[in-house]
Amino acid sequence: RSLVPQLQWTCRRHFCGGSDGLFSHVPLSIMLMSSLPQYGFINTCLQSLVIEKFGDETWEKLKTQAEVQDTFMTYTVYDDVITLKLIQEACKILDMSEDAVLKLFGEYFFTFCKTSGYDRMLRSLGGNLTEFIENLDALHSYLALSYQEMNAPSFRVEKRTDGAMLLHYYSDRRGLCHIVPGIIESVARDFFNSEVTMEILTQSEEKERTGKKEHVIFLVLQKAKRPKRKTKKTTNPESGDSHIDKEALDVAFQKMENYSALSCCPEKKSHWDIVRSVVKFGKGNLSHTFDPVYPERLWVEERTFCNAFPFHIVFDEELRIKQAGVNIQKFVPGLWRPGSRVDKYFTVVHPQVTFTIFSIRKFINSQFVLRAHREMLPDSRRNQPMLKLRGQMMWMEAIQCVMYLCSPKLRSLEELEEQKMHISDIAQHDATRDLIPLNQQRLAEIELSNQLERKKEELRILSKNLEAERKKTETLLYAMLPKHVANLLKEGKKVEAGEFNSCTILFSDIVTFTNICSACEPIQIVNMLNSMYSKFDRLTSVHNVYKVETIGDAYMVVGGVPVPIASHAKRVANFALGMRTAAREVMNPITGEPIQIRVGIHTGPVLAGVVGEKMPRYCLFGDTVNTASRMESHGLPNKIHLSPTAFRALQNQGFEIVERGEIEVKGKGKMTTYILRQNLYATENEIMGRAEKQNSMFPPGIAKKLALFTAGDSLAISLIFFHTSFCSLSEAEARLCNGEHTKGDAEQQLSDQTRTQHFSDGNAHSRFCVLL
Repeated sequence: RSLVPQLQWTCRRHFCGGSDGLFSHVPLSIMLMSSLPQYGFINTCLQSLVIEKFGDETWEKLKTQAEVQDTFMTYTVYDDVITLKLIQEACKILDMSEDAVLKLFGEYFFTFCKTSGYDRMLRSLGGNLTEFIENLDALHSYLALSYQEMNAPSFRVEKRTDGAMLLHYYSDRRGLCHIVPGIIESVARDFFNSEVTMEILTQSEEKERTGKKEHVIFLVLQKAKRPKRKTKKTTNPESGDSHIDKEALDVAFQKMENYSALSCCPEKKSHWDIVRSVVKFGKGNLSHTFDPVYPERLWVEERTFCNAFPFHIVFDEELRIKQAGVNIQKFVPGLWRPGSRVDKYFTVVHPQVTFTIFSIRKFINSQFVLRAHREMLPDSRRNQPMLKLRGQMMWMEAIQCVMYLCSPKLRSLEELEEQKMHISDIAQHDATRDLIPLNQQRLAEIELSNQLERKKEELRILSKNLEAERKKTETLLYAMLPKHVANLLKEGKKVEAGEFNSCTILFSDIVTFTNICSACEPIQIVNMLNSMYSKFDRLTSVHNVYKVETIGDAYMVVGGVPVPIASHAKRVANFALGMRTAAREVMNPITGEPIQIRVGIHTGPVLAGVVGEKMPRYCLFGDTVNTASRMESHGLPNKIHLSPTAFRALQNQGFEIVERGEIEVKGKGKMTTYILRQNLYATENEIMGRAEKQNSMFPPGIAKKLALFTAGDSLAISLIFFHTSFCSLSEAEARLCNGEHTKGDAEQQLSDQTRTQHFSDGNAHSRFCVLL
């Protein structure tokens, strides 16, 4: 029953010669160690589970609420608190109980490890579920050679008198036992084609272990899956077929009698005895009958045995040492003294049980790790690391003694040197001779993989920071140049100048700005301009116009450039109305009253392009720019001055415009200009891009129009008819109802699909149809 050499060979084969993937050196002991959430592999698996089952958004939300990092490094040990926080937040977000989340994690974790390249290694642990579980502790012991921080639980299988199986689970951490059913059920279903149900019988703190550990006893009910058999036809005994079947049966029994002749003690047997003999002889793999042969006496002399197994101890029920290997005597002097007790020289490290015969027999299928007591060693050896032994306890019923067949627990050649040992001190047949150099190489590979993973994480963080900086740079660049122009410049391409047949340009400045500058501190001027320009900049986004530049108190925008759009004049006009409103919120630092601005607008063709290589700027060229500037300079305080072409572009667009008259314009001669007063169908909040508080039963545009109509004509009579259902009225339809504008005007309004971002495009719902 010694599993140590076989398990060492299996682990050496699968762990040292396994795949080179990301998890090729992951401690697979965590596969059935629901109490091992330290290594990053556990948290990575939990992350993969959430993403695969519930999506990336759920993981991002879970990560944010749990306040954990983006990624987890495979070989890094993390605090248990991180895993527990992830589980707790997962319960809240997924609306599942903690038991259900842990079981789901257990099921997924088994699949996760299998797909990571460990399917064959896991299948080799046992031929049935019981053997699989019994060998887990041995696997944990081996993996502890490379992962010293690993704190694996222990598993013990107990058979009840009624044939049921009890699984004892011991863990240093409480509350994670519900992972075990998910994993065990998946193992049974996948590896052994059986269905398993697990029920917690008791859950307590284990008193006999050193320190208080959680002890959970599961009742395991296993039911094998049997393939469905095809239903055979029943034959009538009186039919002819039954006669044929009887003859075939006689021929079969005649053949069986030939097999019976192979028996060493020929005697007359019944037909069923013959069948049993045939099954055992020809189909021995079905009955699994193997009877080992033991010699009458042990043909090994005492000296040979102690030399062949240099690390072994035999002790009785009182823990008195009866026998010890030659090398264990060499490295633990005084061990072989009359009446010496094994617990005076060693303590049990794993499993963490009290050093008694009862505890040893209870965990007889587990690998035992013993550590020498420092005070029992010579002075010359007390300053070096304590010797650890790893092996198997075997109970010898006939002599009521335990034999501990073991090997030094050494992880590397460095530890071999620290113990002042040599490879020659280990028996030739002991696989530890091969494991030490192999594990040395494996540790080097793990360290290299760990360094690569750390570098990968550093690169990921640098890439993330670089992406954030790139976005900042792009945001700044797009604020200075049009997006398509900026992209061309980033690609190193030349930006060709573009001609725009129709666009609308706006200029504005502050009235008496020179006087304000002469009477104020520079910082006051900066604060005033910054406050005003910040408000204007927000309005450019509301009305989707392009800010060209600012020079001193002058602010220049254009509509229809760099992206042509048919409603450019309307957008610029709404922007101008918003500028005028926003300027009232900026105070004159001298008088403390709102500042006044002049606004000029002109529509016409321009040429646009990028000029300069250092600090390139997107500039507009043409007489349209000059005319727009003249409209601003010849304007009036708090008025929006329109050129004739701008007036024509805004006609029948829902604006109130009055004629200013003919004026002398510098460089242009006499021109008939106009003043833009308001938008008839947009409220101030809509113009400013603010949320509209709708207290009226009418949509804002219609309510404003009704107010203007009734205020302008005292004899107007409104007839309001109540309806039980909603009537859908657009602004243009309301205009048709009140009769103030022509049908063509309304059709024009309905056909204009280009609106500012905050203006309503849909139907306005009301409980009234209004007839004026």
